[in-house]
Amino acid sequence: MSAGVVATVKSKIDIVEVIGESVPLRKAGTTWKGLCPFHGEKTPSFVVTPARESWHCFGCGLGGDVFSFVMQREGIDFPAALKLLAGRAGVELDERTSREDARRKRLRDVLEAAIAFYHRVLTDTRHGQPALDYLHGRGFTDETIATYQLGWAPDAWETLAKNLRAKRGATDDELETVGLAVRGRRGGVYDRFRGRIIFPIRDASGYATGLGGRILERAGGPAEGAPERDRGPKYLNSPATPLFDKSRSLYLVDRARGAMRKSGRAVIVEGYTDALMAHQAGFQNVVAGLGTALTAAQVELVTRYAPSIALAYDVDPAGQSAGTFGATELTALISEIQRSGARIGLTEVGVVRLPEGKDPDEVIRDDRAAWEAATADPQPIMDYLVEYFAARHDPRTVQGRKRLVEAVAPTLRRIGDPVERDAYVQALARRAGVEERTIAEVLQRPASTRPGGEDPGATGHGTGRFTADAVLASRDGIDPVEAAQTLDPIEQEILGLLLRHPDQRAALQGTAVPGGMSPGAVRSDAPGRPVPEGLVPGMLLTTPARELWRALVAADGDARAADPTAPGTALGPFLAGLDPELAAIASGLVLRAGPSLTDDRVARAVDQCLIRLQLRRVGEELDFLRADLAEPQSRHDGGGGNETLVERIRSLERERADLDRRAAASTVLTRTATTGITGKTPVGGPA
Repeated sequence: MSAGVVATVKSKIDIVEVIGESVPLRKAGTTWKGLCPFHGEKTPSFVVTPARESWHCFGCGLGGDVFSFVMQREGIDFPAALKLLAGRAGVELDERTSREDARRKRLRDVLEAAIAFYHRVLTDTRHGQPALDYLHGRGFTDETIATYQLGWAPDAWETLAKNLRAKRGATDDELETVGLAVRGRRGGVYDRFRGRIIFPIRDASGYATGLGGRILERAGGPAEGAPERDRGPKYLNSPATPLFDKSRSLYLVDRARGAMRKSGRAVIVEGYTDALMAHQAGFQNVVAGLGTALTAAQVELVTRYAPSIALAYDVDPAGQSAGTFGATELTALISEIQRSGARIGLTEVGVVRLPEGKDPDEVIRDDRAAWEAATADPQPIMDYLVEYFAARHDPRTVQGRKRLVEAVAPTLRRIGDPVERDAYVQALARRAGVEERTIAEVLQRPASTRPGGEDPGATGHGTGRFTADAVLASRDGIDPVEAAQTLDPIEQEILGLLLRHPDQRAALQGTAVPGGMSPGAVRSDAPGRPVPEGLVPGMLLTTPARELWRALVAADGDARAADPTAPGTALGPFLAGLDPELAAIASGLVLRAGPSLTDDRVARAVDQCLIRLQLRRVGEELDFLRADLAEPQSRHDGGGGNETLVERIRSLERERADLDRRAAASTVLTRTATTGITGKTPVGGPA
């Protein structure tokens, strides 16, 4: 999805044309009028205003933009309305042409057919029986095998290719493009996966993107049906294809995203069977990397759903080395986020410590309680690193102490919080048996000159750091600042303030309104300040703004339900849980923040926005009523209808004048709120 796709769709859609397909409209000055399709009425109260790209019914109160109209008419949500209108406008949400999009769908169909074929071979044929027995022996149930569509690729050159050609009409080019087949030297293709258990890989939306294949091993040699020739690596993934990018994929992310969001933690394991066993046992917040190297794109993917990452890698040297490198880099990323204010929802990294000599799937199968306890309370990375390197470098020797300190120093340097860094300096000094000032001297050395030290970035699992820029660059190319321009200027300002100031959100989310006033009204019973009573989605014009405010209210409610003292949800987890377009808009609103304001000035700025929203509402109704009164055949003619209409107009004019006065007063109050700058007391008394 490209940046600003909502704005692009709007620019290509005629709101009058779209609404006119459902509502007979007639031109009335600069607006169009008709009978509201959402409630029964005999006289038109429904108005479309092309200049504002909006519609409103003054009878039932509904209104919004073209997206909200389609949502109301079709009974669908915002993403579905966006997709529907994008198709109508000829805007590809993924920036691909219609032909390419159709080709991708065809490739997905071919891949799904392959998954179904491999699953049938595993469960319904004698060729798959050894693999089925192996999976049962590993503790996997028939229900799990069926739910996750595990399969078996026969050890034959063209079994899959011949089947898909005959039954699905697949071409050799399609089979090769989707990664199911390899082009032969003499022409034609042969199956890529042979003699392997098949694990389908899907994206976060559940679409098949690739396959993982594991060689079936048995004691004493290769399994039946899996001869020694050309066996290849233990694990084989699909190659890079139009559907599959290994660096941006995580096994079972489609199944895990809800649990990750609910628990606030993503547990990353190394292998397919580790993740699968976790899900079978009910631990749904577990995903697997496709190999040992954790990438920035994978970090971005999981932090959409959870702010905490726990690494649970295998106990073998490769797994331990990868876990050390990944946790070190993620810890450095947290420090960078804290320093730069980058809008990435990562707040915590830990390492899952399992019983000695056991891999995750073994622990889950044999000791469920141990796994639950270990993942609920992962070990802080610095504690883990000190233990890990102390086991490799004997601190009882001079050389061991030196190597231990220099191995941990790179991560210590990257910890941004000075209090946290000092605490770990003390812990390392105790474990290494050296003085704290000695460690301080090591930390002051240039990072490039660490004789004998071990740079975790040189472990063979990657040479670049997980920088904030690298993670942000993985967000599907959506430019947050550009995406935020989708909203109306008033919406941009008020939502930007409310995203950054949860106490202000709490003041606007109450449903009980004193004095019988409608939500969003303002009152002036507090000295010197018009007080907002609430913000409801209907006060906002654009659908993305409404969706963002609804999501924020819901997230704040969940946060306060968990902790009644909490002012609201944390910004990082909230952004991580949004759909990409809304997340980009919200990030853009936060990124466009101006200079820091005092609480009092923030409150007054919010008040000003609410007053401007009210002024817009009053202005729209005045325009509607005046146009109605000016019509030759006014529906109010006769029976004193015009007198009632005129009185309503006068009432709205008085309300608008009062709002104008409040807006002017609020502006003066905001400018004079900081006595340290102006030397004056705010109007109306002390703030």
